[in-house]
Amino acid sequence: MHPSHIRDFCIIAHVDHGKSTLADRLLELTGTIPPHQMTAQVLDSMDLEREKGVTIKASAVRMEYTAPDGERYELNLIDTPGHVDFSYEVSRALAACEGALLVVDAVQGIEAQTLANLYLALEADLEIVPVVNKIDLTAARTDEVALELAELLGVDPDEVLRVSAKEGWGVERVLEAVVRRLPPPRGDPAAPLRALVFDSHYNPYKGVVAYVRVVDGALVQGEPLLLMSSNTVVEPLEVGVFTPGMTPTGRLEAGAVGYVATGLKTVRECQVGDTLTTVATPATEPLPGYRPVKPMVFAGLYPVEGEDYNALRDALEKLQLNDAALVFEPESSQALQFGFRCGFLGLFHMEIVQERLEREYGLDLIATAPSVAYQVVLQNGEVLRISSPADLPDPATIKEIREPWMRVQVFTPADYIGQVMEVVKRRRGIYKSTEYLDNQRVVLNYEMPLAEVIVDLHDRLKSVTRGYASLDYTFDSYRPGDLVRMDILVNKEPVDALALIVHRDQAYEKGAALVRKMKEVIPRQLFKVPIQAAIGGRIIARETVSALRKDVLAKCYGGDVTRKRKLLEKQKAGKKRLKQFGRVVIPQDAFLAVLRLEED
Repeated sequence: MHPSHIRDFCIIAHVDHGKSTLADRLLELTGTIPPHQMTAQVLDSMDLEREKGVTIKASAVRMEYTAPDGERYELNLIDTPGHVDFSYEVSRALAACEGALLVVDAVQGIEAQTLANLYLALEADLEIVPVVNKIDLTAARTDEVALELAELLGVDPDEVLRVSAKEGWGVERVLEAVVRRLPPPRGDPAAPLRALVFDSHYNPYKGVVAYVRVVDGALVQGEPLLLMSSNTVVEPLEVGVFTPGMTPTGRLEAGAVGYVATGLKTVRECQVGDTLTTVATPATEPLPGYRPVKPMVFAGLYPVEGEDYNALRDALEKLQLNDAALVFEPESSQALQFGFRCGFLGLFHMEIVQERLEREYGLDLIATAPSVAYQVVLQNGEVLRISSPADLPDPATIKEIREPWMRVQVFTPADYIGQVMEVVKRRRGIYKSTEYLDNQRVVLNYEMPLAEVIVDLHDRLKSVTRGYASLDYTFDSYRPGDLVRMDILVNKEPVDALALIVHRDQAYEKGAALVRKMKEVIPRQLFKVPIQAAIGGRIIARETVSALRKDVLAKCYGGDVTRKRKLLEKQKAGKKRLKQFGRVVIPQDAFLAVLRLEED
């Protein structure tokens, strides 16, 4: 098909504003999926996506559309995630598009991720079509939200489309707007091949399957291809398009979105953001990729059964093929033996990875408390990057510790400003400014340490604002802080997996709360178990798990008191010996206790 009849676009929105439902209606209207095969959230193919009701992976699909004037068009839709942890997936999808549908919920209006994703789209120079969704709801503020959107984008309010994706109202107009208002692909069909790899997944039979957007030239099955950044040569096993299943076509023209089965065994050879060209007539310049994703949150993942270590490594490698943001390296812990230190984009991303490992690979895992990446400046001027409190060098050699700070935007109804400020202040937030979006809604701008954001800031804000607040954050800089390492000792043995880096002002409060929590979750033993929080050699908080007492006198009725005393002495000596050699098994709940500290 001629490039002038192709449209490459994506749908961007805040989480749960109806992206996937709108995509379903577009697939139905264009006849891409027959009615008897239609299910809700077709493009959310993972079980986890359906259960949690969020899109995690970007996915692509080709649709054939005949306009009212009889012209036929090829529409390539890329569905993107809305959760703040997966904004890197959004930036990758935008690089493959010329336009975007900006979907906003008619009840909730413009939210944090709406703006964050809109700015990403404007940076990528995309044409925006605004859409107000969920106009069928009784609480819908359709005209008000349409006006907000029009002001935000500087367009006429009449250009804002009003639809109900669930009921199918007005969806036909969305397709017309895509064809009429979005530009056709830019690119030269006669130039040497250049195709952008915007995603990939691993298939056991076809190797790494690269999702590509052909910018210049044509991609033909059987022609050897070259990956420009790694200089890897591949023989494409299959070339095709998504409808939404993989459908072989043998060829992709300029402007098309499709896939190439490369046969490669590791995704490292086929990096997302790379450019594919032909070996025979290679392009001179690669396409501008996008910045590699940086993990922000780190946690240890350990198998409950030691012999599952190799299975965990294989599972992480396979998962990394589909998730470019996941990084991991081996580490060992005295308490948990051998496992991996993994880097994630945020806590939700960590939760998804852990659930996928447990479900898809049948592993039983323990996750340690998440921490962020710190910069440690030593006395000799050397700068170390550490992601685990256990790696912190000797305090005498440290000049300063820097932690990552974020620019945080909280969108909230004006009635809850006080409660939001209280929550953020307790987490070392520095207030910057307040912007009123309208009479009802405000944006509070803060600067805040990432360590305070990741644990459960989102949940706390939701609970104090009855679910109305939304949150967006971007990295600002590394700043020095008065940070110390807090160790947790169980039965006088430090448990390295429970160590934390905390601000000195909060150390006592957090230490006391943590040992209280640990006392509740560590099972009672036959001997007393002291649980202590320590900074350096100084104990700052302590709780004791009392001993279970076995009644050794049960069979001893009547008789001489010395017999009873003898049995009690024997029990006492046994407990003393147990205390020396007994091992306290620490349950998974103890590691989760670190996460739930703030709930108190």
